[in-house]
Amino acid sequence: MKKILITILTIFLPVLAFAIEDVKRVHLKDAINVAVENNIELKSKNLDVKIAKNNLEIARRLQNPSLHANYLYGAAGNTEPKQIGFSQTFEINKRKAKKELEKAKYNLSYKKSEYTKFDLIMDVREAYIELVSAKSILNSLEQQKAFQEQLLDVAKNKTKTQSTDFIDAIQTEIALNHLITQVNSAKADLNFAKNKLNKVINASNGIIYDSEDDILSEANNFEEMNTPRPDFNFPDINDFIEIALKNRQDLEIALQEIEVARAEMFLSTKSRIPDLTLGAGYAHQTKNYSETGATLSGGFVGVSIENIPLFYSYAPEIQNKAYKLEQAQLKYHSLKDKAKRDVASAYEKFLTSAKNLNQYEKNILQNSEKLIKTSVKLYEEGKIDISDLIIAKQTYKTTIIGYTYALADYYNSWTDFLREINDEDFEFKIKNL
Repeated sequence: MKKILITILTIFLPVLAFAIEDVKRVHLKDAINVAVENNIELKSKNLDVKIAKNNLEIARRLQNPSLHANYLYGAAGNTEPKQIGFSQTFEINKRKAKKELEKAKYNLSYKKSEYTKFDLIMDVREAYIELVSAKSILNSLEQQKAFQEQLLDVAKNKTKTQSTDFIDAIQTEIALNHLITQVNSAKADLNFAKNKLNKVINASNGIIYDSEDDILSEANNFEEMNTPRPDFNFPDINDFIEIALKNRQDLEIALQEIEVARAEMFLSTKSRIPDLTLGAGYAHQTKNYSETGATLSGGFVGVSIENIPLFYSYAPEIQNKAYKLEQAQLKYHSLKDKAKRDVASAYEKFLTSAKNLNQYEKNILQNSEKLIKTSVKLYEEGKIDISDLIIAKQTYKTTIIGYTYALADYYNSWTDFLREINDEDFEFKIKNL
């Protein structure tokens, strides 16, 4: 009995656990906020900033002193004083260079963390849009399925009165079955998109997130998804290309890498400067071994210059740091040249998607709706056969699905553009140009 109970629990506990999962519907901005706050990978990346901050504190430290004792044994030590003292090593003209290097590394770590955060925001946008697109496609297919079911009822009713029209019912039913398979696939795509959104958010709070928006074509979606309307009078790329480049975080990171390389080279040149060690302490000799017959007390001081670049001048290390600096500079100029082309290309793609979407909304959708309404009426009046109606319906379905993909492409191309300019709020700046 115990084994049977364990088997039942093993089978049903995962199902029950899935059933009690907390599902929360969120808008795009809320999904972004949740990801930024809870994303595990981003939390890990932010620790790099804290580590860099501690390294900056380490660079500011002074070296700890050393304690020395000198006590000679045997006959050789009888006449020598016993000594105890401290020594301190001073890095000559290096500490400031170390601080500047760690400061540059800290700034670089912070910029990389901010870029990771921005990249996460863009990933959430893409996943959210993909989820809403999947819902829109499923919604369109289910509407087409409902329409096809009505059409099948009409065809069956005609068959009852006209036995020769049974072929219409068969054709309609075949088309309906095709739609059912497409609806099933769309449901699978929807589940995949929902899982992708949660994978991007990557939160460990046990909540399953879903989109609050169900259809891309809702009137308030453009504002809700922080996307300009497709009928906006967009400026020429040359009007804001320099502004766009100033906002690119990858260029800022490349500039900061130059600063790090320059600081590393500057610190490497300081390797040629010797370090200075100062020592001082107390010396004691008992009266039994002193020449005067009295106990003698005194002290000692010492100075040593360490790491004198006599045999090795650190030339290869300094040269390598110079090469690293040159590499960082070349990387920046190459990245900047590519950035101009990438921004222009992404903007051109976005403008094309806006034109396509406007074409759908102003022309294709209206004509397609007229076509399907007229076709249904003509079929009911017996002026066209079922094949003509199915063709019209397929045209309408293709149009609706195409419109949904055009919407998704519009949102995605805007996201791609935002990626290239590294600024999710750029649409407001466009309006102020």
